[in-house]
Amino acid sequence: AEYMGRVRVRDMSFISAREHGSKPGSAGVLSSTQANVDRRERLKQLAMETIDLNKDPYFMKNHLGSYECRLCLTLHTNEGSYLAHTQGKRHQSNLERRAAKDKQATPVLVPLKTVQTAKKTVKIGRPGYKVTKQQDPESGQHCLLFEVEYPDIEEGLQPRHRFMSAYEQHIEPVDKAFQYLLFAADPYETIAFKIPNRSVDKNEGKFTTNWDPTTKIFTVQLYFEKNSK
Repeated sequence: AEYMGRVRVRDMSFISAREHGSKPGSAGVLSSTQANVDRRERLKQLAMETIDLNKDPYFMKNHLGSYECRLCLTLHTNEGSYLAHTQGKRHQSNLERRAAKDKQATPVLVPLKTVQTAKKTVKIGRPGYKVTKQQDPESGQHCLLFEVEYPDIEEGLQPRHRFMSAYEQHIEPVDKAFQYLLFAADPYETIAFKIPNRSVDKNEGKFTTNWDPTTKIFTVQLYFEKNSK
C-alpha cells in the first residue's frame, strides 16, 4: 500500500505539472509576476534605445523628483519605469485617442471659389476726337478716319474698339440703316459713332488701327466695300 501510495503521489505530481505547461524533468513554470517583470524590462530596453525623452511632450519631472506621464496621469520612480510605461497598452491607446482628437481639431483649408469684381473707375468725361470723311480716288471707296485723343489714359492700357448693331443699343430708336463704332479706354467714357450699316472692307490696308503712346492718339481707318449698300 505504501508503494502504491508513492506511485499515486508521483502520478498526481506529473499530471499537475503537465496541466501547467511544464515537462517532466524541467525546472517548472515561471510565475506570471516574473513574466511581467521580464516583459517590462525588455520594453524598457527597447524604449531607451528608440525614445528621446527631451523630445517627449508627455514626460515631466515633478518637484518631488518623480516622473509623470502627462498623457496618462501616471507616476514613475525613474526614467526606465516611464519608458517601459510608454510601450504599454494604456499609453499607446491614449496616444491613438489624442492623435484622433488633434486631427478633428485641426482646421482644414477649404478652397473657395474666387469671385472677380468689376473694377470701378471714376470717369473723367469724353475724349476729344476728330472724324475725317475721305474717298479713294482709284477705287472710289468711301473711307472714314477716326482720331480719338486719350491724354490721361490709365498707365499700361490701350484703347479698344468694336462694332455694334442698331439692335444692341438702347439709346436711339432702332434704325437698321446704321451701325455704331465704339471706342473705350479708362478713365474716359465710352463713345460711339453712328455710321452707315455697310460692309467694311477687311482686306489688307483697308482697315487699320494704331495707338501712339507718345501723342496718346488712337486711330482707326476703315473703307466700306464699294458695292455694299
